[in-house]
Amino acid sequence: MVKKQTAGRDRLGDFAPQFAALNDDILFGEVWSREDKLSVHDRSLITCSALIAMGVPQVEDHLKIAKNNGVTKDEIVELITQVAFYAGWPKAWSAFNMAKEIYKD
Repeated sequence: MVKKQTAGRDRLGDFAPQFAALNDDILFGEVWSREDKLSVHDRSLITCSALIAMGVPQVEDHLKIAKNNGVTKDEIVELITQVAFYAGWPKAWSAFNMAKEIYKD
């Protein structure tokens, strides 16, 4: 079961309430909760791949979410290695540095 997301409201609720609601209720509420279509484990793999390819700072948060969604260290290493050849070596290095900290235990 997907954990109720409140990051939008927590971080932007006062500044951009509509965006926060779309983030929490639609993206994480409706889309991520469609576990009968795609597991949160698989959604995390897909999301991390896309964010690594874009090179955006949200990679770190989603690597943490992926770990919480059951993505193993070995799976994330394989994902980053695969993405490196399509998205770029420097982006993979950055993702590996984040993942190394997140999966250090």
